[in-house]
Amino acid sequence: MNITKTQQLADGLAQDAAWRTARNAATATDVETLTLDRAVLAGTDSSMSVKLDSWAAADQQRSGRCWLFAGLNSLRGDIMDTTGIKDLELSQSWLHYWDKLEKANYFLGAMAQLADRPLSDRTVQHLLDTPAEDGGQWNMFVALVRKYGVVPKYAMPETWSSSHTKSMNRDLATALRAGALRIRAEASVKDSVSAAAGVAAAHEEALAAVHRILTAHLGVPPEEFLWQYRDKDGEFHREGVRTPLQFAAEYLPDDLDDYVCVVNDPRETSPYGELFTVEYLGNVIGEDGPEPVTYLNAPVDVLKAAVVDALQDGRPVWFGCDTAAQTDRTRGVWDAHLHDYEGFYGVDLDLDKEQRVLTGESMMTHAMVITGVDLAEDGTPRRWRVENSWGDKAAEKGFWTMNDSWFGEYVFEIAVHRDRLPQQYRDALSGTPHVLPAWDPMGALA
Repeated sequence: MNITKTQQLADGLAQDAAWRTARNAATATDVETLTLDRAVLAGTDSSMSVKLDSWAAADQQRSGRCWLFAGLNSLRGDIMDTTGIKDLELSQSWLHYWDKLEKANYFLGAMAQLADRPLSDRTVQHLLDTPAEDGGQWNMFVALVRKYGVVPKYAMPETWSSSHTKSMNRDLATALRAGALRIRAEASVKDSVSAAAGVAAAHEEALAAVHRILTAHLGVPPEEFLWQYRDKDGEFHREGVRTPLQFAAEYLPDDLDDYVCVVNDPRETSPYGELFTVEYLGNVIGEDGPEPVTYLNAPVDVLKAAVVDALQDGRPVWFGCDTAAQTDRTRGVWDAHLHDYEGFYGVDLDLDKEQRVLTGESMMTHAMVITGVDLAEDGTPRRWRVENSWGDKAAEKGFWTMNDSWFGEYVFEIAVHRDRLPQQYRDALSGTPHVLPAWDPMGALA
């Protein structure tokens, strides 16, 4: 486009009264405020026919640990019911620490596997781009809990770095990239025995560097702790010393391995009723290799029905979504038509869910917990109550309202017990997953 053409377009805009109004407004005020549909806001309230939460919202602060917060928040209600504690948080730092170490080990192993590819290879570059990010998936959460257990927050409290992870992640990434280069150099040695020994040594050296940096930021995780608390009636309980695994075995559900990730991926290349996995996506490497991260693809109505079933059974639901789309962060509201950007600009911006995924416009960016639903008389969901992990200053003391229109467009993933799915989808869980490339949008970490 040249200057003459631009001037012609500008001259045309100058004759458009609606555009002049939009220009004057957008140069003076945030467009998110200008485009808010007041009718949608007025028609949204936070009352729910099913509501499970009776605790305070947690706060991940300046970190990307939402998936860990959501996982632990989905489980703490049971512990509160069992013990009578009024409000309880489990330590996010505990799982965060082990996740970083596990991800580092996973990344270094992947670098060894990919050492014969050029450094410019797309998969290699994708992994090098974020070797130690905060995000994760439900399967990764369960793998950590199974291996390391959980502890109350007082047993491993927050540090500055656990709540403000930017500097820590920067330095961990540097250490891992340096380790990746050394692994590649050792792997290029012609003698296979020497190459294998060199790769193993480089792997261990890099992992030791990660451990040193990580422990400086988050502290030394406890091997055991004294479990004591005061219940909501004021009675003090001293239960004795527990290890994290003992605590998890005593208080967490014993069927976490039966929970499955169900996604709504509308792309034609991802048929409903099929299992999928993503290359090099994971954290924990078990005795039989990496713990798999798998998804079952299903229509969004299957996801909604499973969530309603879980909530009516008293079970909060972990879910992943594109939280930044069509949102009002002050009031804590989501609706598919909350902002009228098209009307404001006079431009067609309509993309459906498949188009948004295909073009990178939308993907899972955040994980939270659904703690309630408002059902119409015919049993269909009207809106949902969501526990966010952004503190209690916004929305209803940190609990948001998601209108059902938004669920269909911007929710991508839920974690529910397999028995909550229709039989045809339960049967599909025994299939062989289709493998998606490492950079596929379904591999996005919350």
